[in-house]
Amino acid sequence: MWSGTVPPPPPSHPRRTGSGCPRSVVAGTVREVPTDRDLRFLSAADQAAVVAAGEVSPAELVDVALERIADVQPRLNCFAHVWADQAREEARAATEALARGGSLGPLHGVPVAVKETTQVTGRAFTLGSRTHEHVVAGHDAHVTAALRRAGAIVVGATTSPEFAHTLVTDSPLWGATRNPWNPSLAPGGSSGGSAVAVATGCVALAEGSDMGGSVRIPAAWCGVVGLKPGIGRIPMDVLPGLFDSISHHGPLARSVDDARLFLRCTQGPDDRDIQSVTTPLDLDGPTPSDVRGMRVGLSVDLGSWWVHPEIADAVRSAAAALEAAGAVVEEVDPGLGAADEWVWLQLWGVFMSAYFGNLLEEWADRMDPDVVSLIELGNRMSATEYKRLELARTDVWRRVSGVLAGRDALLCPTMATPPVPAAKTDQVSVQHPDDGRFHTNDMTGVFNLVAPCPALSVPCGVHTDASAAGVPIGLQIVGHRWREDVVLRLGRAVELALPEVTGRRPPG
Repeated sequence: MWSGTVPPPPPSHPRRTGSGCPRSVVAGTVREVPTDRDLRFLSAADQAAVVAAGEVSPAELVDVALERIADVQPRLNCFAHVWADQAREEARAATEALARGGSLGPLHGVPVAVKETTQVTGRAFTLGSRTHEHVVAGHDAHVTAALRRAGAIVVGATTSPEFAHTLVTDSPLWGATRNPWNPSLAPGGSSGGSAVAVATGCVALAEGSDMGGSVRIPAAWCGVVGLKPGIGRIPMDVLPGLFDSISHHGPLARSVDDARLFLRCTQGPDDRDIQSVTTPLDLDGPTPSDVRGMRVGLSVDLGSWWVHPEIADAVRSAAAALEAAGAVVEEVDPGLGAADEWVWLQLWGVFMSAYFGNLLEEWADRMDPDVVSLIELGNRMSATEYKRLELARTDVWRRVSGVLAGRDALLCPTMATPPVPAAKTDQVSVQHPDDGRFHTNDMTGVFNLVAPCPALSVPCGVHTDASAAGVPIGLQIVGHRWREDVVLRLGRAVELALPEVTGRRPPG
Protein backbone atom coordinates (compact mmCIF):
# COMPACT_ATOMS: atom_id res chain seq x y z
CA MET A 1 0.00 0.00 0.00
CA TRP A 2 1.08 3.59 -0.49
CA SER A 3 -0.33 7.10 -0.44
CA GLY A 4 -1.70 7.98 -3.84
CA THR A 5 -0.89 6.12 -7.01
CA VAL A 6 2.17 5.93 -9.18
CA PRO A 7 1.38 7.59 -12.53
CA PRO A 8 2.42 5.52 -15.54
CA PRO A 9 6.04 6.41 -16.29
CA PRO A 10 7.10 7.62 -19.72
CA PRO A 11 8.96 5.04 -21.83
CA SER A 12 12.09 3.96 -19.99
CA HIS A 13 14.89 1.50 -20.59
CA PRO A 14 15.50 -0.93 -17.73
CA ARG A 15 18.37 -2.35 -19.78
CA ARG A 16 20.86 0.00 -21.43
CA THR A 17 22.90 -1.40 -24.27
CA GLY A 18 25.95 -0.06 -26.00
CA SER A 19 29.63 -0.57 -26.52
CA GLY A 20 32.36 0.68 -24.28
CA CYS A 21 32.20 2.06 -20.75
CA PRO A 22 31.52 5.64 -19.70
CA ARG A 23 34.35 7.05 -17.63
CA SER A 24 33.30 9.31 -14.82
CA VAL A 25 34.78 10.78 -11.67
CA VAL A 26 32.54 9.88 -8.74
CA ALA A 27 33.46 10.08 -5.05
CA GLY A 28 37.04 10.94 -5.94
CA THR A 29 37.72 7.92 -8.13
CA VAL A 30 37.42 7.11 -11.84
CA ARG A 31 34.74 4.50 -12.46
CA GLU A 32 34.24 2.49 -15.63
CA VAL A 33 30.63 1.36 -15.90
CA PRO A 34 29.41 -1.05 -18.60
CA THR A 35 26.25 0.31 -20.23
CA ASP A 36 24.71 -3.06 -21.11
CA ARG A 37 23.41 -3.61 -17.60
CA ASP A 38 20.04 -3.47 -15.91
CA LEU A 39 19.67 0.01 -14.43
CA ARG A 40 17.53 -1.39 -11.64
CA PHE A 41 20.44 -3.40 -10.30
CA LEU A 42 23.31 -1.01 -10.89
CA SER A 43 25.02 0.00 -7.69
CA ALA A 44 24.34 3.49 -6.37
CA ALA A 45 27.91 4.48 -7.24
CA ASP A 46 27.48 3.21 -10.80
CA GLN A 47 24.12 4.93 -11.16
CA ALA A 48 25.78 8.19 -10.14
CA ALA A 49 28.61 7.50 -12.59
CA VAL A 50 26.37 6.99 -15.62
CA VAL A 51 24.43 10.12 -14.71
CA ALA A 52 27.60 12.17 -14.38
CA ALA A 53 28.86 10.78 -17.71
CA GLY A 54 25.65 11.80 -19.46
CA GLU A 55 24.76 8.21 -20.36
CA VAL A 56 21.53 8.23 -18.33
CA SER A 57 19.49 11.15 -17.01
CA PRO A 58 18.21 11.44 -13.44
CA ALA A 59 14.71 11.46 -14.91
CA GLU A 60 15.30 8.09 -16.53
CA LEU A 61 16.70 6.61 -13.32
CA VAL A 62 13.70 7.85 -11.36
CA ASP A 63 11.27 6.48 -13.94
CA VAL A 64 13.00 3.09 -13.83
CA ALA A 65 12.74 3.10 -10.01
CA LEU A 66 9.05 4.04 -10.07
CA GLU A 67 8.29 1.40 -12.69
CA ARG A 68 10.04 -1.23 -10.59
CA ILE A 69 8.20 -0.11 -7.44
CA ALA A 70 4.89 -0.40 -9.27
CA ASP A 71 5.83 -3.99 -10.19
CA VAL A 72 7.13 -5.07 -6.78
CA GLN A 73 4.70 -3.28 -4.47
CA PRO A 74 1.55 -5.38 -5.10
CA ARG A 75 3.51 -8.57 -4.41
CA LEU A 76 5.72 -7.58 -1.49
CA ASN A 77 4.28 -4.37 0.04
CA CYS A 78 7.60 -2.70 0.78
CA PHE A 79 6.54 0.96 0.43
CA ALA A 80 4.21 2.90 2.70
CA HIS A 81 4.39 5.99 0.48
CA VAL A 82 5.61 6.61 -3.06
CA TRP A 83 6.18 10.26 -3.97
CA ALA A 84 6.25 9.95 -7.74
CA ASP A 85 5.38 13.51 -8.73
CA GLN A 86 7.86 15.07 -6.33
CA ALA A 87 10.58 12.63 -7.36
CA ARG A 88 10.09 13.45 -11.03
CA GLU A 89 10.21 17.15 -10.24
CA GLU A 90 13.48 16.69 -8.35
CA ALA A 91 14.83 14.59 -11.23
CA ARG A 92 14.12 17.42 -13.65
CA ALA A 93 15.99 19.82 -11.35
CA ALA A 94 18.91 17.36 -11.15
CA THR A 95 18.99 17.17 -14.95
CA GLU A 96 19.09 20.96 -15.20
CA ALA A 97 21.95 21.05 -12.69
CA LEU A 98 23.88 18.69 -14.93
CA ALA A 99 23.34 20.96 -17.90
CA ARG A 100 24.66 23.95 -15.95
CA GLY A 101 27.91 22.10 -15.13
CA GLY A 102 29.74 22.47 -11.85
CA SER A 103 30.41 19.99 -9.11
CA LEU A 104 28.03 17.11 -8.45
CA GLY A 105 27.30 15.25 -5.26
CA PRO A 106 28.37 11.61 -5.06
CA LEU A 107 24.71 10.48 -5.36
CA HIS A 108 23.57 13.03 -7.93
CA GLY A 109 20.33 11.84 -9.53
CA VAL A 110 20.27 8.49 -7.69
CA PRO A 111 16.84 7.34 -6.43
CA VAL A 112 16.84 6.34 -2.74
CA ALA A 113 14.23 5.49 -0.11
CA VAL A 114 13.91 6.28 3.57
CA LYS A 115 12.02 4.37 6.24
CA GLU A 116 8.60 5.70 7.20
CA THR A 117 9.99 6.46 10.67
CA THR A 118 12.34 9.13 9.23
CA GLN A 119 11.16 12.65 8.48
CA VAL A 120 10.98 14.09 4.95
CA THR A 121 9.75 17.68 4.83
CA GLY A 122 6.11 17.95 3.80
CA ARG A 123 5.66 14.20 3.44
CA ALA A 124 3.70 11.63 5.43
CA PHE A 125 5.42 10.50 8.63
CA THR A 126 3.36 7.50 9.64
CA LEU A 127 5.50 5.19 11.82
CA GLY A 128 3.38 2.22 10.69
CA SER A 129 0.68 3.35 13.12
CA ARG A 130 -2.90 4.55 12.88
CA THR A 131 -1.92 7.09 15.53
CA HIS A 132 0.23 8.85 12.91
CA GLU A 133 -1.80 8.12 9.79
CA HIS A 134 -2.28 11.82 9.01
CA VAL A 135 0.97 13.25 10.39
CA VAL A 136 3.13 15.26 7.99
CA ALA A 137 6.82 15.94 8.75
CA GLY A 138 7.74 19.58 9.21
CA HIS A 139 11.45 19.11 8.51
CA ASP A 140 14.03 16.77 7.04
CA ALA A 141 15.86 14.49 9.44
CA HIS A 142 19.64 14.87 9.30
CA VAL A 143 19.98 11.67 7.30
CA THR A 144 17.35 12.78 4.75
CA ALA A 145 18.97 16.18 4.33
CA ALA A 146 22.42 14.61 3.99
CA LEU A 147 21.24 12.26 1.23
CA ARG A 148 19.69 15.19 -0.59
CA ARG A 149 22.85 17.27 -0.25
CA ALA A 150 24.68 14.38 -1.89
CA GLY A 151 22.27 14.68 -4.84
CA ALA A 152 20.00 11.71 -4.06
CA ILE A 153 16.29 11.81 -4.91
CA VAL A 154 13.93 10.36 -2.29
CA VAL A 155 11.26 8.39 -4.16
CA GLY A 156 9.32 7.12 -1.17
CA ALA A 157 9.12 5.82 2.38
CA THR A 158 9.41 2.13 3.17
CA THR A 159 7.23 0.06 5.46
CA SER A 160 7.89 -0.58 9.13
CA PRO A 161 6.08 -2.42 11.90
CA GLU A 162 4.30 -0.03 14.27
CA PHE A 163 6.88 2.26 15.89
CA ALA A 164 9.61 -0.01 14.45
CA HIS A 165 9.09 -2.36 17.38
CA THR A 166 9.92 -5.82 16.02
CA LEU A 167 11.50 -8.05 13.38
CA VAL A 168 8.21 -8.82 11.59
CA THR A 169 7.32 -5.94 9.25
CA ASP A 170 3.55 -6.17 9.66
CA SER A 171 1.80 -3.02 10.87
CA PRO A 172 -1.80 -2.10 11.71
CA LEU A 173 -1.60 0.61 9.05
CA TRP A 174 -0.04 -1.19 6.07
CA GLY A 175 -0.24 -4.93 6.72
CA ALA A 176 2.52 -7.44 6.08
CA THR A 177 5.64 -6.85 4.00
CA ARG A 178 6.95 -10.03 2.39
CA ASN A 179 10.33 -11.60 1.77
CA PRO A 180 11.42 -11.34 -1.89
CA TRP A 181 12.90 -14.86 -1.82
CA ASN A 182 9.74 -16.45 -0.40
CA PRO A 183 6.68 -14.20 0.00
CA SER A 184 5.17 -16.42 2.69
CA LEU A 185 8.06 -15.45 4.96
CA ALA A 186 9.01 -12.23 6.72
CA PRO A 187 11.76 -10.02 5.29
CA GLY A 188 12.83 -9.13 8.82
CA GLY A 189 12.36 -5.81 10.53
CA SER A 190 11.93 -3.27 11.51
CA SER A 191 13.54 -1.88 8.33
CA GLY A 192 11.94 -4.67 6.32
CA GLY A 193 10.54 -2.43 3.61
CA SER A 194 13.93 -0.85 3.02
CA ALA A 195 15.64 -4.22 2.67
CA VAL A 196 13.02 -5.49 0.21
CA ALA A 197 13.21 -2.28 -1.85
CA VAL A 198 16.98 -2.70 -2.19
CA ALA A 199 16.96 -6.45 -2.79
CA THR A 200 14.39 -6.17 -5.59
CA GLY A 201 16.02 -3.27 -7.44
CA CYS A 202 13.50 -0.58 -6.57
CA VAL A 203 16.38 1.53 -5.25
CA ALA A 204 20.09 0.90 -4.80
CA LEU A 205 20.18 2.48 -1.33
CA ALA A 206 17.64 2.77 1.46
CA GLU A 207 17.85 4.20 4.95
CA GLY A 208 16.97 2.11 7.96
CA SER A 209 17.03 2.52 11.72
CA ASP A 210 18.47 0.00 14.16
CA MET A 211 17.58 -0.14 17.85
CA GLY A 212 17.97 -3.90 18.29
CA GLY A 213 18.96 -5.21 14.88
CA SER A 214 16.42 -3.47 12.66
CA VAL A 215 18.93 -2.87 9.84
CA ARG A 216 20.91 -6.09 10.20
CA ILE A 217 17.96 -8.48 10.60
CA PRO A 218 16.26 -7.65 7.28
CA ALA A 219 19.64 -7.41 5.58
CA ALA A 220 20.31 -11.03 6.58
CA TRP A 221 16.90 -12.40 5.61
CA CYS A 222 16.73 -10.46 2.32
CA GLY A 223 20.33 -11.06 1.22
CA VAL A 224 21.61 -7.48 1.26
CA VAL A 225 24.20 -5.51 3.24
CA GLY A 226 23.10 -3.73 6.41
CA LEU A 227 25.24 -1.60 8.72
CA LYS A 228 24.58 -0.45 12.26
CA PRO A 229 27.24 2.24 12.64
CA GLY A 230 28.59 3.20 16.03
CA ILE A 231 26.09 5.40 17.84
CA GLY A 232 26.29 9.00 16.66
CA ARG A 233 28.28 8.25 13.51
CA ILE A 234 25.16 9.15 11.55
CA PRO A 235 23.43 11.84 13.62
CA MET A 236 20.11 10.58 14.98
CA ASP A 237 17.55 13.37 15.34
CA VAL A 238 14.32 11.55 14.48
CA LEU A 239 13.37 10.81 18.10
CA PRO A 240 11.73 13.24 20.55
CA GLY A 241 14.83 13.02 22.78
CA LEU A 242 18.49 13.27 21.82
CA PHE A 243 19.99 11.11 24.57
CA ASP A 244 18.79 7.66 23.55
CA SER A 245 21.56 5.10 23.89
CA ILE A 246 20.57 2.27 21.51
CA SER A 247 19.33 4.03 18.34
CA HIS A 248 21.16 4.24 15.02
CA HIS A 249 20.53 5.11 11.37
CA GLY A 250 22.14 2.76 8.88
CA PRO A 251 22.20 1.85 5.20
CA LEU A 252 20.62 -1.07 3.39
CA ALA A 253 22.56 -1.69 0.17
CA ARG A 254 23.40 -4.44 -2.30
CA SER A 255 27.13 -4.04 -1.77
CA VAL A 256 29.57 -3.02 0.92
CA ASP A 257 30.88 -0.26 -1.34
CA ASP A 258 27.42 1.30 -1.50
CA ALA A 259 26.97 1.01 2.27
CA ARG A 260 30.28 2.81 2.67
CA LEU A 261 29.16 5.50 0.20
CA PHE A 262 25.94 6.01 2.17
CA LEU A 263 27.96 6.37 5.37
CA ARG A 264 30.33 8.85 3.73
CA CYS A 265 27.40 11.00 2.63
CA THR A 266 25.47 10.91 5.91
CA GLN A 267 28.03 10.85 8.74
CA GLY A 268 28.22 13.85 11.04
CA PRO A 269 28.93 15.76 13.03
CA ASP A 270 25.71 17.71 13.34
CA ASP A 271 24.76 19.74 16.40
CA ARG A 272 21.17 18.63 15.95
CA ASP A 273 22.40 15.43 17.62
CA ILE A 274 24.51 16.20 20.70
CA GLN A 275 25.82 12.62 20.60
CA SER A 276 27.03 12.81 17.01
CA VAL A 277 30.66 11.79 16.56
CA THR A 278 32.83 14.85 15.94
CA THR A 279 35.60 13.17 13.93
CA PRO A 280 34.38 11.83 10.56
CA LEU A 281 36.02 8.83 8.94
CA ASP A 282 37.90 9.15 5.67
CA LEU A 283 35.68 7.04 3.41
CA ASP A 284 36.64 8.35 -0.03
CA GLY A 285 37.16 5.76 -2.73
CA PRO A 286 36.30 2.07 -2.85
CA THR A 287 36.38 -0.16 0.21
CA PRO A 288 39.77 -1.77 0.91
CA SER A 289 39.59 -5.55 0.92
CA ASP A 290 43.05 -6.73 1.97
CA VAL A 291 42.65 -8.60 5.27
CA ARG A 292 46.11 -10.14 5.47
CA GLY A 293 47.29 -10.11 9.06
CA MET A 294 43.93 -9.00 10.49
CA ARG A 295 42.81 -10.94 13.56
CA VAL A 296 39.16 -11.85 14.07
CA GLY A 297 37.31 -13.81 16.70
CA LEU A 298 34.70 -16.36 15.64
CA SER A 299 31.76 -17.35 17.82
CA VAL A 300 28.95 -19.23 16.10
CA ASP A 301 26.72 -19.23 19.19
CA LEU A 302 27.99 -16.19 21.19
CA GLY A 303 28.18 -18.60 24.10
CA SER A 304 24.62 -19.90 24.37
CA TRP A 305 22.43 -19.39 21.26
CA TRP A 306 20.85 -22.30 19.43
CA VAL A 307 21.85 -21.74 15.79
CA HIS A 308 20.31 -23.47 12.78
CA PRO A 309 22.90 -25.92 11.38
CA GLU A 310 22.86 -24.35 7.90
CA ILE A 311 23.56 -20.93 9.41
CA ALA A 312 26.39 -22.30 11.55
CA ASP A 313 27.96 -23.95 8.50
CA ALA A 314 27.66 -20.79 6.38
CA VAL A 315 29.26 -18.62 9.05
CA ARG A 316 32.12 -21.07 9.46
CA SER A 317 32.61 -21.15 5.69
CA ALA A 318 32.77 -17.33 5.59
CA ALA A 319 35.33 -17.36 8.37
CA ALA A 320 37.35 -19.94 6.44
CA ALA A 321 37.20 -17.71 3.37
CA LEU A 322 38.62 -14.80 5.39
CA GLU A 323 41.31 -17.12 6.71
CA ALA A 324 42.18 -18.15 3.14
CA ALA A 325 42.46 -14.44 2.29
CA GLY A 326 45.08 -14.01 5.01
CA ALA A 327 43.14 -13.18 8.16
CA VAL A 328 43.84 -14.96 11.45
CA VAL A 329 40.62 -16.51 12.78
CA GLU A 330 40.37 -17.62 16.42
CA GLU A 331 37.45 -19.28 18.19
CA VAL A 332 36.20 -17.15 21.10
CA ASP A 333 33.39 -17.29 23.65
CA PRO A 334 31.84 -13.92 24.59
CA GLY A 335 29.57 -15.62 27.12
CA LEU A 336 26.45 -13.75 25.98
CA GLY A 337 22.92 -15.01 26.33
CA ALA A 338 19.31 -14.73 27.46
CA ALA A 339 20.00 -12.50 30.47
CA ASP A 340 21.64 -9.94 28.19
CA GLU A 341 18.72 -10.09 25.77
CA TRP A 342 16.40 -9.40 28.72
CA VAL A 343 18.40 -6.27 29.51
CA TRP A 344 17.87 -5.05 25.97
CA LEU A 345 14.15 -5.89 26.07
CA GLN A 346 13.67 -3.87 29.25
CA LEU A 347 15.41 -0.88 27.66
CA TRP A 348 13.15 -1.27 24.64
CA GLY A 349 10.05 -1.39 26.83
CA VAL A 350 11.05 1.86 28.55
CA PHE A 351 11.72 3.43 25.14
CA MET A 352 8.21 2.47 24.00
CA SER A 353 6.62 3.63 27.24
CA ALA A 354 8.39 7.00 27.24
CA TYR A 355 7.68 7.89 23.62
CA PHE A 356 4.33 6.23 22.91
CA GLY A 357 2.75 5.37 26.26
CA ASN A 358 0.62 8.52 26.16
CA LEU A 359 -1.26 7.06 23.18
CA LEU A 360 -2.64 4.02 24.99
CA GLU A 361 -5.74 5.61 26.49
CA GLU A 362 -7.14 6.63 23.10
CA TRP A 363 -5.55 4.15 20.71
CA ALA A 364 -4.81 0.88 22.55
CA ASP A 365 -7.51 -1.11 20.74
CA ARG A 366 -6.13 0.02 17.36
CA MET A 367 -2.46 -0.59 18.15
CA ASP A 368 -0.40 -3.74 17.70
CA PRO A 369 -0.92 -5.82 20.87
CA ASP A 370 2.84 -6.42 21.06
CA VAL A 371 3.41 -2.65 21.19
CA VAL A 372 0.90 -2.39 24.01
CA SER A 373 2.71 -5.17 25.89
CA LEU A 374 6.07 -3.43 25.44
CA ILE A 375 4.65 -0.16 26.76
CA GLU A 376 3.21 -1.97 29.76
CA LEU A 377 6.59 -3.61 30.40
CA GLY A 378 8.22 -0.18 30.43
CA ASN A 379 5.50 1.21 32.68
CA ARG A 380 6.27 -1.43 35.31
CA MET A 381 9.93 -0.47 35.68
CA SER A 382 11.02 1.88 38.43
CA ALA A 383 13.62 4.54 37.84
CA THR A 384 16.04 2.63 40.06
CA GLU A 385 15.52 -0.61 38.15
CA TYR A 386 16.11 1.25 34.90
CA LYS A 387 19.33 2.79 36.21
CA ARG A 388 20.56 -0.63 37.30
CA LEU A 389 20.41 -1.78 33.68
CA GLU A 390 23.57 0.27 33.23
CA LEU A 391 25.37 -2.19 35.50
CA ALA A 392 24.29 -5.08 33.29
CA ARG A 393 25.34 -3.19 30.15
CA THR A 394 28.71 -2.53 31.74
CA ASP A 395 29.15 -6.27 32.21
CA VAL A 396 28.17 -6.88 28.56
CA TRP A 397 30.77 -4.33 27.45
CA ARG A 398 33.48 -6.03 29.49
CA ARG A 399 32.73 -9.36 27.84
CA VAL A 400 32.55 -7.92 24.32
CA SER A 401 35.65 -5.78 24.77
CA GLY A 402 37.40 -8.84 26.15
CA VAL A 403 36.94 -10.82 22.93
CA LEU A 404 37.80 -7.76 20.82
CA ALA A 405 41.03 -7.11 22.71
CA GLY A 406 43.93 -7.81 20.37
CA ARG A 407 41.54 -8.51 17.50
CA ASP A 408 40.00 -6.40 14.75
CA ALA A 409 36.46 -7.78 14.92
CA LEU A 410 34.13 -10.53 16.08
CA LEU A 411 32.32 -12.81 13.60
CA CYS A 412 28.98 -14.45 14.40
CA PRO A 413 25.64 -15.10 12.69
CA THR A 414 23.24 -12.21 12.23
CA MET A 415 20.24 -14.49 12.69
CA ALA A 416 20.05 -17.81 14.51
CA THR A 417 17.04 -19.05 12.54
CA PRO A 418 15.51 -18.83 9.05
CA PRO A 419 12.70 -16.28 8.59
CA VAL A 420 9.38 -16.61 10.38
CA PRO A 421 6.00 -16.21 8.60
CA ALA A 422 5.34 -12.78 7.09
CA ALA A 423 2.04 -12.01 8.81
CA LYS A 424 1.74 -11.67 12.56
CA THR A 425 -1.49 -13.66 12.44
CA ASP A 426 0.49 -16.62 11.05
CA GLN A 427 3.03 -16.69 13.87
CA VAL A 428 3.03 -19.89 15.89
CA SER A 429 4.24 -20.55 19.40
CA VAL A 430 7.17 -22.96 19.33
CA GLN A 431 7.95 -25.25 22.23
CA HIS A 432 11.74 -25.25 22.40
CA PRO A 433 13.62 -28.21 23.82
CA ASP A 434 15.10 -27.89 27.30
CA ASP A 435 18.63 -28.17 25.93
CA GLY A 436 20.35 -25.36 27.80
CA ARG A 437 20.50 -23.25 24.64
CA PHE A 438 19.03 -19.77 24.15
CA HIS A 439 16.32 -20.07 21.50
CA THR A 440 15.47 -16.82 19.71
CA ASN A 441 15.59 -15.51 16.15
CA ASP A 442 18.18 -12.75 16.17
CA MET A 443 21.73 -12.35 17.48
CA THR A 444 21.76 -8.57 17.11
CA GLY A 445 20.14 -6.79 20.06
CA VAL A 446 22.98 -7.51 22.44
CA PHE A 447 25.27 -5.37 20.25
CA ASN A 448 22.98 -2.37 20.66
CA LEU A 449 23.87 -2.60 24.35
CA VAL A 450 27.44 -1.73 23.30
CA ALA A 451 26.19 1.00 20.99
CA PRO A 452 29.53 2.54 19.90
CA CYS A 453 30.54 -0.79 18.32
CA PRO A 454 29.56 -0.99 14.64
CA ALA A 455 27.97 -4.19 13.38
CA LEU A 456 27.63 -5.20 9.74
CA SER A 457 25.51 -7.94 8.18
CA VAL A 458 26.72 -9.29 4.84
CA PRO A 459 25.37 -12.31 2.91
CA CYS A 460 27.38 -15.48 3.48
CA GLY A 461 25.18 -18.40 2.46
CA VAL A 462 21.81 -19.77 1.35
CA HIS A 463 19.28 -22.02 3.05
CA THR A 464 18.54 -25.28 1.28
CA ASP A 465 16.05 -27.00 3.60
CA ALA A 466 12.41 -27.02 2.53
CA SER A 467 11.11 -24.41 4.99
CA ALA A 468 13.35 -21.63 3.69
CA ALA A 469 14.98 -22.91 0.50
CA GLY A 470 16.79 -20.11 -1.31
CA VAL A 471 16.55 -17.61 1.54
CA PRO A 472 19.88 -15.90 2.30
CA ILE A 473 22.01 -16.26 5.42
CA GLY A 474 23.84 -13.32 6.98
CA LEU A 475 27.24 -13.03 8.66
CA GLN A 476 27.52 -10.39 11.39
CA ILE A 477 30.83 -8.54 11.81
CA VAL A 478 31.18 -6.55 15.04
CA GLY A 479 34.01 -4.06 15.42
CA HIS A 480 35.75 -1.76 17.86
CA ARG A 481 34.08 1.51 18.79
CA TRP A 482 33.44 3.71 15.75
CA ARG A 483 35.63 1.58 13.46
CA GLU A 484 33.08 1.20 10.70
CA ASP A 485 35.96 1.22 8.23
CA VAL A 486 37.27 -2.05 9.67
CA VAL A 487 33.97 -3.97 9.57
CA LEU A 488 33.35 -2.70 6.04
CA ARG A 489 36.80 -3.89 5.00
CA LEU A 490 36.11 -7.37 6.33
CA GLY A 491 32.67 -7.37 4.73
CA ARG A 492 34.17 -6.45 1.37
CA ALA A 493 36.61 -9.35 1.67
CA VAL A 494 33.67 -11.70 2.31
CA GLU A 495 31.90 -10.35 -0.80
CA LEU A 496 34.95 -11.00 -2.95
CA ALA A 497 35.44 -14.48 -1.50
CA LEU A 498 31.78 -15.53 -1.93
CA PRO A 499 30.56 -13.99 -5.21
CA GLU A 500 28.09 -16.81 -5.78
CA VAL A 501 26.31 -15.70 -2.60
CA THR A 502 26.67 -11.93 -2.65
CA GLY A 503 25.74 -11.56 -6.32
CA ARG A 504 22.35 -13.30 -6.11
CA ARG A 505 19.05 -11.60 -6.99
CA PRO A 506 15.61 -12.69 -5.81
CA PRO A 507 13.16 -14.10 -8.38
CA GLY A 508 10.80 -11.74 -10.18
